[in-house]
Amino acid sequence: MSTFVKLSLMSVGLMLAVQAAAAPAVPNSPRVAEIVASRCALCHGPEGESASAVYPRLAAQHPDYIAKQLKDFRDGRRKSETMAEMAKGLQDEDIAGLAVFFAGRKAAFRQPGDGDFAAVGKFIFQRGNSYSGVPACASCHGANGHGTQQLPRLAGQHPAYLEIQLKEFSKRERTNDNAVMHTVAAKLTELETRAVSIYIGGLQ
Repeated sequence: MSTFVKLSLMSVGLMLAVQAAAAPAVPNSPRVAEIVASRCALCHGPEGESASAVYPRLAAQHPDYIAKQLKDFRDGRRKSETMAEMAKGLQDEDIAGLAVFFAGRKAAFRQPGDGDFAAVGKFIFQRGNSYSGVPACASCHGANGHGTQQLPRLAGQHPAYLEIQLKEFSKRERTNDNAVMHTVAAKLTELETRAVSIYIGGLQ
């Protein structure tokens, strides 16, 4: 076997190994499956695609972010009577399994919303509003709204859910996450809040 072929095979093998390490494995745990079926599926769907606009999509969300939110609900740092009850009694290993499970689900396609609102939202998302001091959403959440391990994936999220969260940040009713969001959300007008939520909801 030539040196070139050997090097090529080694390169392919290394690339596949890196990809396998980067992609979260979806656990086939009976415990995780039982929790999804008994606690999560009713509101968020068995694949993390919630049918109601007031419940967030979990499919394709970053596992570290999901785990943080579940621990915050369980430990009282994020307020929600429903989610506090759902997260009650979950062990850290349960939460880790749920986070990897939903992160491994594929996000379904969502139809873009109102085009006029979305155009305004796109401007805010990509460029912000220098007149009111609103920074571009993309500067933290990425050009496609895919976020990071610490910051949530926003792309394709229900616009109504996004609006609710932005208003809670604005009123400082949601306090378990980055305090920067309190300042940003407080500067958004109601129209901008609606517009940016609709635009984000149409991202893939």
